[in-house]
Amino acid sequence: MSRDPIEPLHPPARPDWLALHSEPALDPGLPITDAHHHVWGPPWTRYDGAELAADIDASGHNVVATVVVQGGSLYRTVGPQELRSLGETEHVAGLARNAVETGGPRLCERIVGHVDLLQGGRVRGIAEEHLALAGDRFVGIRHVVAADEDPMVRTTRVPPPQGLLADTRFRSGFAALAPLELSFDAWLYHPQIPELTELARAFPDTRIILDHLGGPIGVGTYAERRTDVFKTWRRSLVELARCENVLVKLGGLAMRFNGFGFHERAIPPSSDDLAVAFRPFIETAIEIFGPERAMFESNFPVDKGSCSYQALWNAFKKIASDCSADEKRSLFHDTAARAYRMSAAPNLS
Repeated sequence: MSRDPIEPLHPPARPDWLALHSEPALDPGLPITDAHHHVWGPPWTRYDGAELAADIDASGHNVVATVVVQGGSLYRTVGPQELRSLGETEHVAGLARNAVETGGPRLCERIVGHVDLLQGGRVRGIAEEHLALAGDRFVGIRHVVAADEDPMVRTTRVPPPQGLLADTRFRSGFAALAPLELSFDAWLYHPQIPELTELARAFPDTRIILDHLGGPIGVGTYAERRTDVFKTWRRSLVELARCENVLVKLGGLAMRFNGFGFHERAIPPSSDDLAVAFRPFIETAIEIFGPERAMFESNFPVDKGSCSYQALWNAFKKIASDCSADEKRSLFHDTAARAYRMSAAPNLS
């Protein structure tokens, strides 16, 4: 099957289009930790500390801290390939230090970087170099494994090989995480969730965080069988949740491959539009994992091609509107704080 690049992989952010809809922030005092965003620089479109801060400020939401996750840019351009991701860690650690000095949201307070787990026995030494650059802020590793046979299902320019989670070299590298107290962010598509369950069972002492609700697919050959996709996704999530070392991120549903097509609308979606589309997945994941093992995420700037930061967090708040104050505290801040070893949330007003 063809693997020709599909460009763009993600809809580009269009400020003029996003400006066509605005709404006030709901419950603006609720403390939020954005559990998943990226920082982009060369070779991608710039989305650095200033752009993130501007989105947070304009949204009106009380984002007190953020977790930056490996995005594949700002890598070093020279030196051994397996060490080039140190450039990204070094850059975002600098953003975090600057945020502390200038006040306001603690941007990039925690860092999930990239180490090639196929390096096996070398992983510990490489991870220690990231820790030397970022200290306690470096708390986890993401090695993207998202792969599917359908060429329409693409979120990376070079798809990883299938079956990586069972690869003996990958597992040898994975074994280095727990001794260093590093977690693993898992980015995959929903048909791969059973593979992650097997990994979680094999490494019960390693904290695993499932990104983007496990990537439910809604394009290509999956587009016409959404009901079956949802049933398969839910069944897989139930089995995964039996592994107490696994948590889930609630978000990342506005990507092209999810199939909602928000980026194709004449006017950007409102929080009501987003809530209607996302609610079945988010409510199901909260029901399965519980608020103490679930956390909201923006996945910006990837999802910025489909919605505003303001509307996205309003949608999350609407979906969680029936939750208790303690449950909201967990979903919007405390679960992420525990998962990534951060400070406790301020008291809810």
